[in-house]
Formats: sequence, structure tokens, C-alpha cells
Amino acid sequence: MKRLISFLIRNVPRKYLQRITGLGQSVLSVAYAGKNVMCPVCEKSFRKFLPYGRINPRENALCPNCLALERHRLLWLYLKEKTGFFSGQQAVLHIAPEVCYMKHFEKLHGAQYITADIESPLAKVKMDIHRMPFEANHFDVVLCNHVLEHVQDDNQALKEIHRVLKPGGFAILQVPFFEPVPDETFEDNSITDPKEREKIFGQDDHVRKYGKDYVERINRSGLQAVADMFVQELMPETVERFKLPKDEVIYKAIK
Repeated sequence: MKRLISFLIRNVPRKYLQRITGLGQSVLSVAYAGKNVMCPVCEKSFRKFLPYGRINPRENALCPNCLALERHRLLWLYLKEKTGFFSGQQAVLHIAPEVCYMKHFEKLHGAQYITADIESPLAKVKMDIHRMPFEANHFDVVLCNHVLEHVQDDNQALKEIHRVLKPGGFAILQVPFFEPVPDETFEDNSITDPKEREKIFGQDDHVRKYGKDYVERINRSGLQAVADMFVQELMPETVERFKLPKDEVIYKAIK
């Protein structure tokens, strides 16, 4: 299973994976039936989660039912416990939408929930994050997770997120960090070899390796970033039951 998952995510483009992910979910849910772990997103229990990762797949990572990863399960809890996201309908822009969230968020926020992506077949709006087709001060919430490391100009993307957010609105801006984390974010467009890019940036389709200056980079856009180590507020048994990432920081940015 580890080898199969590693092969798929390394060799099949994301837009195609999104079309076929539902095919094996029912079978996997039965095969992994049990009560040892639970996904808070779909509220299903399993004997364990699926492994996931490009090179060395992590154990107990991917929910067999809704495909939520560790970070998705943590963010779900954060939105429930530390924001008003689930308190009623809001205007939400979900950039590069994660499959595990989409049905839940659409049911909650209705027509005000807008999914957008430059290539995903699942998104409602085809959009370049550098030039969003939305008026200023439109959204209460923007979700933009594991996107900024892929875009050519993350400063412009963050300015666009600031522009479309309403005053008082917030964005969730998760990005990957790879050890050793540099003091300053590193970019070098002259590195073109895919293997070298993967070695330096974590994936060959990443254009930068984020550093300890990430909060500062967010703040340059006009947003006010908060780095929240929410996982440390949870009970150890909760972290273990949901298999949450113990070192994931939630980056929330407020306009």
C-alpha cells in the first residue's frame, strides 16, 4: 500500500487524482474497519489510517473514507473550536479545495461557498490566484492551504487575498516547512532539474522553501498573521485518537 500511494502521488497529476479518488474509498473503508482511530471530519472510525507520502509514506496519515490527512483533521478542529466558521453561513473562498472538506462546507455555507483553482476539475471557478475575479471586501473567510509554495509570486497572491477579504475577515494560509527550516524563505528559479528541485524545495513543483520569516511575509500584504500552536491545547488522547500532527502551526491572517 505504501508503494502504491507513493507512486500515485509522485506520478499522477493532481487534477487526475481528484477524479479517481472516490473509486477505492468504499473498499478501503471496509478493509480498514475498526475502532482504534477516528477522523473528526467524516466521523468514521478505523483500525488505522492509510499511509501517505511521496518518498517515505507516513503511517496513520490518510482517512480511507474522506481522504483527510493529519493537517486536515487538525484544521477542522481549529475552525470548530477557535473561529466562528461553523456558526452560520458566511462568504467563503476555498482556493485549491481539499476534497475532504468540500461537501461539508457547501452544506454549511450554501451558494456563498466558492471553490476556485487554476486547474482542478472539482472547483466552481477557474482562477489565477494572482488576479482573482472577485470584488474587494467580498469574503468573510479565505482558505488557501498548501498553495503559496506553488505560485510564482506569493506576495501578489497574498495581496489579492487581502483585497478580497472583508475587514475583520480571516484567511487560513498553511504551507509546508522542510527541515532544516531556513531563517529566510529561499527561491531560485535557475534550478530546473526536477530531482534537484525536489531535494531543495521538498517537491519538484514547489517554487520556494519557506523559512522562519513566513509570518513577516504574510504581514507585508497588509494582513495580520497569527501563528497558533493549537495542537498543544488539545488533550494527548485527542491528538492520538485523531492522529494529529504534533508540530503543525496554524497560520491565521486577519484583515
